[in-house]
Amino acid sequence: MTDLTTDAQPEGGANKLYFAAWRWHFYAGLFVIPFLTILAVTGMSMLWIAWVDGRDGERTAVMAQDTVTAVSAQAAAAVAAIPNGALKQYVAPRTDDVAALFRVDHDGEATMVAVDPYTATVVEVFPRRTGWYDFFDGIHSDLMLGVTGDRILEAAASLTLVLIATGLYMWWPRTTGWRSALIPRFGNGRSMWKSLHGVVGIWVSMFLVLFLISGLSWAGIWGGKFVQAWSQFPAEKWDSVPLSDDIHASMNHARREVPWALEQTPMPASGSDAGTDGVMGEMVTIDSIDALARQIGFDARYQLNVPNGDTGVWTLSRDSMNTDSTDPMSDRTVHVDQHSGKILADVKYEDYTWGGKAMAVGVALHTGTLGLWSVLANTLVCLSVIFLCVSAVVMWWKRRPTKAGRISAPPMPKELPLWQGAVLVGLFVSMAFPMAGLVLLAVLTLDVVILQRLPRLRRALT
Repeated sequence: MTDLTTDAQPEGGANKLYFAAWRWHFYAGLFVIPFLTILAVTGMSMLWIAWVDGRDGERTAVMAQDTVTAVSAQAAAAVAAIPNGALKQYVAPRTDDVAALFRVDHDGEATMVAVDPYTATVVEVFPRRTGWYDFFDGIHSDLMLGVTGDRILEAAASLTLVLIATGLYMWWPRTTGWRSALIPRFGNGRSMWKSLHGVVGIWVSMFLVLFLISGLSWAGIWGGKFVQAWSQFPAEKWDSVPLSDDIHASMNHARREVPWALEQTPMPASGSDAGTDGVMGEMVTIDSIDALARQIGFDARYQLNVPNGDTGVWTLSRDSMNTDSTDPMSDRTVHVDQHSGKILADVKYEDYTWGGKAMAVGVALHTGTLGLWSVLANTLVCLSVIFLCVSAVVMWWKRRPTKAGRISAPPMPKELPLWQGAVLVGLFVSMAFPMAGLVLLAVLTLDVVILQRLPRLRRALT
């Protein structure tokens, strides 16, 4: 095995830029690879658990019959199964042979109750958000570390964009042609791994960017403080309807359930004369609200949240993010006054801002809720990401130095042509993705300030 001399300086402007990109690619990979592997493994696990077993008992089987009992009777059976419980949500069955689901809360604990819609008998009771899907989701979302984990994963995802950009620059065909860039060359040793790594990377890069951007839009800083704040649904479209102090995110429980475009938007409030025709000529009950939902187009599976307090509203919703449908363009949220039964707001996909529309489709693609084809496609992406992480480690192992205690980082050219452009790109990345900027700043400080003053540490990290 050849011991590459990492202190050797590359010759020529093109080579210097290549080695600079390689060095940043290397250091970004050191930070990103563990977290990217975790995201790919947990994401793929969630895909197949949701497809095979469902998320919250939504595939609990029942025997289909001719007559369905009233939703109120089903709800009463669900509440009776949890002494002193309070009904919070009804999830209508997707097909005729699965149970209806009810969320019943007691002492701050949410419990799902599966009820046979034909006999109004309880089939199954289980704590909400405690299955294997939620276990992997907790790791995938924030490493089960709360805000700290969210920030770590946001930094890793942001820095992966740098990894992709530098990787594409390095693998872009300059003299070899596109065939060698798009079709792997099989053989022996590190050259084969390099070809496989580059080809898989260039093919999966577009899809990985889509996954990263849609995932980052849920993150605390880039998503919550920047993008989502600019792209939320404007409350003015409620058309002079009284607004609650609560926002739509208040309906979330343990994981994101409310469409991205609506999370930060205030909820309408019950108790006024506002609204349009809704429940007519009868009392406002869960049965009349269910009948209204069917009347205005909510067929098969949809979700019904009961009012919270005197000013709360009935909320009817269907969105692909919650696996209610396989078409994100059919997403819809309707709020109904709990006292008058009037419709206070009716938000459809076409009402979203362009950012909300992009995220509705992007989240559906990200989570693989568009049908079996999207589960298979996402699985291929996850496997590709895992391969990129493994092959990167294999390539490093094959070129690692024979001397112990060194990581063999590519050398940084002493004179970098077009360095002003590199600085501008770094500033853009830092402003667009703050967590990536912090990591880049930390690495730059380590590389330029600290390593230059500590030769022994520099030799260990090069």
